[in-house]
Amino acid sequence: MTTTLPSGAAPLLFIDAETVARHLPWPALLQALQDAFAATDLSTPPRGHYHMQGLAQEHTPVLLSMPAWSARLGVGVKLVSVYPDNHTRGLPSIHGLYVLNDGLTGRPQAVLEAGELTARRTAAASALASRYLSRPESKTLLMVGTGRLSHYLPLAHAQVRPIERVLVWGRSLARAEESAAALREQGLHAEAVSSLPEACAQADIVSCATLSSSALIEGAWLRPGTHVDLVGAFTPKMREADDTVFTRAAAVWCDTLAGGLTEAGDIVQALASGALRKERIAGELADLCRTNMPHTPPKRDAAAITVFKSVGASLEDLAAARLCLDLLQQSQTA
Repeated sequence: MTTTLPSGAAPLLFIDAETVARHLPWPALLQALQDAFAATDLSTPPRGHYHMQGLAQEHTPVLLSMPAWSARLGVGVKLVSVYPDNHTRGLPSIHGLYVLNDGLTGRPQAVLEAGELTARRTAAASALASRYLSRPESKTLLMVGTGRLSHYLPLAHAQVRPIERVLVWGRSLARAEESAAALREQGLHAEAVSSLPEACAQADIVSCATLSSSALIEGAWLRPGTHVDLVGAFTPKMREADDTVFTRAAAVWCDTLAGGLTEAGDIVQALASGALRKERIAGELADLCRTNMPHTPPKRDAAAITVFKSVGASLEDLAAARLCLDLLQQSQTA
């Protein structure tokens, strides 16, 4: 869908979720994020984080604003609302829009549905980290959580590792089966599981994307060599992994240190308890992308447990939005 701006400006594109999905293929998206994290010309101010009191919800909704800009990619901002109670309504917890502007003139170029954009770039960032941190032979992935991201994270990880089996756990076994069925439709061998400790003991990669306020993953359950991918817990009061995960980890990485140290409940609480010391945080995703290009993994002990904590970075949105618009325009002119 398009509309015409005043003074004969180029049309403004409104890009729906289905179109976003078609124009963010995993290989191209992974490369776009790799390039963005390796770049040094992106500006990413702290995101606005607002708890929206008074909206008659059991759990307080959150409003996020995430700006970023660069001469190469342009100027963009994402507005996202997170409604934890939406699962009771059969709705996604996350809704949002992304506005992408030309970097030279500031002219609005596109408004993208941000739910699909966010889900795909979040999963791709985790897969990018996994490319460096998980064991190359990782074949079994445990997906903890049954929300929207449970349909994306295994697919993204399968782009960088030979995933042969996906285990899906959720508080509702029925919802876990729904997520597993969706993954099977995408070609992955996926099954719902009822025991989280038993599933952890089988997994090479544990990917956790929930809205939990208390730890779900216990470090005692992890076998040597496991890579732990923590995607939920985007506020200091939320948590997905217990202290033992961090005491056992040989390396802890964040997508961004600024977000990890201030917003990521897993990191904030582990630091507060003493289970994690700040100097044990190895770095952020940009460090991996800049020092291990093109795709050379850092040396790792095969028995080492690694942790990647994702909070979400505005540069991911900007890179994904620009890629989507570029591929869409290419398809329209082909």
